[in-house]
Amino acid sequence: MPLPTINPTQTQAWKKLQKHFDQLESTAHPFKNADKRSQDFAVTWNEFYFDFSKNRITRETLQLLTELAEEVKLKEAIEAQFSGKKINRTERRAVLHTALRDFDSMREEVRSTLEKMKTFSQNIITGVHKGHTGKSITDVVNIGIGGSHLGPEMITEALKFYKTHLNIHFIANIDGDKVAELLRELNPETTLFIIVSKSFTTQETLANAEVVKEWFLKAAVPENIATHFVAVSSNIEKAVAFGIASANIFPMEDWVGGRFSLWSAVGLSICCAVGYTHFESLLKGAFEADKHFRNTAFDKNIPVLMALLSVWYNNFYKRETEVIVSYSQYLEKLIDYLQQAVMESNGKSIDRNGEKVTYETGTIVWGNVGSNAQHAFFQLLHQGTKWAPADFIGFANPLYDENLHNHAILMANFIAQTEALWEGTKNRFVEDNHRVFEGNRPSNTFLIKKLTPKNLGSLIAFYEHKIFVQGIVWNIFSYDQWGVELGKSIAKTTLQAIEIEAINPNQSPYSNHLLSEYFKMKN
Repeated sequence: MPLPTINPTQTQAWKKLQKHFDQLESTAHPFKNADKRSQDFAVTWNEFYFDFSKNRITRETLQLLTELAEEVKLKEAIEAQFSGKKINRTERRAVLHTALRDFDSMREEVRSTLEKMKTFSQNIITGVHKGHTGKSITDVVNIGIGGSHLGPEMITEALKFYKTHLNIHFIANIDGDKVAELLRELNPETTLFIIVSKSFTTQETLANAEVVKEWFLKAAVPENIATHFVAVSSNIEKAVAFGIASANIFPMEDWVGGRFSLWSAVGLSICCAVGYTHFESLLKGAFEADKHFRNTAFDKNIPVLMALLSVWYNNFYKRETEVIVSYSQYLEKLIDYLQQAVMESNGKSIDRNGEKVTYETGTIVWGNVGSNAQHAFFQLLHQGTKWAPADFIGFANPLYDENLHNHAILMANFIAQTEALWEGTKNRFVEDNHRVFEGNRPSNTFLIKKLTPKNLGSLIAFYEHKIFVQGIVWNIFSYDQWGVELGKSIAKTTLQAIEIEAINPNQSPYSNHLLSEYFKMKN
């Protein structure tokens, strides 16, 4: 068995945690001595300072949580993943996105793909690769969905400060109006399209690719497709049939899941957006985080601590959601990315023994950028009847020196909000009950020196490893996504009905009623 199959609620540590939780909840002021907490509950690593002192924990809580990690055999699970065992058992696959950035012992197929990405992206950026009329490429369009889109778009947006002269666009939604709007902005003579689909059969991606291809061929001939279209796929035959030159097909490995694939050839659009050197720095930052995760004791291990705190709130405090607030507009797409990574991975109700779980798994991830979020949903976080643990992400230095005053205001808010949530108004005299803040609303704080490609790579890798640890504790498989398949399967039958404008008697009466109304409204 590649992974342990231990029901966490049956462990001694879980039972101790439940008893400990009951004691904490009945204690008036269990979270005292702020100075000592700030020292004890923090980790300094590379250019990161991870402060988890403002959490509803004591030293005993942390000890019991690490005992839980040990009892569910987390260390063995980590080694199983890194060594390439088929821990994605339901799909019979290894989970090795970490191998894509292992610069100590990189696989030959990974190294050759990176070299190919480097050469190709540099040729696009420098103008060596030209369009069919001899003009240099000015725009690159990534066509994909899910992990083939969210990761590259998030990184491209986050690293915009480092961008090349190329304009990068993304097509994901099957919404034809959105595709048409983008195509109106583009010149077929100077645009490169990257079609990203491991199977080269993804319905939304292929439908959009066909629309783009039809648009392109209004100004070119089929032979020109080889100059303007490339593919990231493991299905070479279908990509070639589409018209893509075999030399312009970048491989996707079976052991890389879509939502963890930005480190692979799926990151080709990132290479074009910021240059290969910055893409490699991104990989190296993730690799540094991988080594920290694999080799550091649990009580000083950033992603392990992130995951254990999440379990603490999800399973003992019954908090269903987690808030992520990044104090950088560049990280605007981070929430979208993490929603898929977290909720598609750990939104499971069957454990690794094939049994229905009797405890909460997964968390609902939401958030926005600071300080916008403060003027939106922070009222509920501060004074609402519901509260949610939060992650704050901030950078000590801005990217533009001329914005130092703005950055000072931004960071003042970043620090003040964590204090306000935790401290509330308990040390202040307040006459009006409407202005009382109870405090004890928990948060983690990531203070990072600067938003660089390397630091961003480390940050994303930490969240990846957090997801893995959560899945191990909850005894679920984090790397399949069967929940995505049912709707896709039903949609095929529904599409057939729409195309012939006829009700399918084998389809649900609910859907047939909607189809009837759709046909009326359409005509």
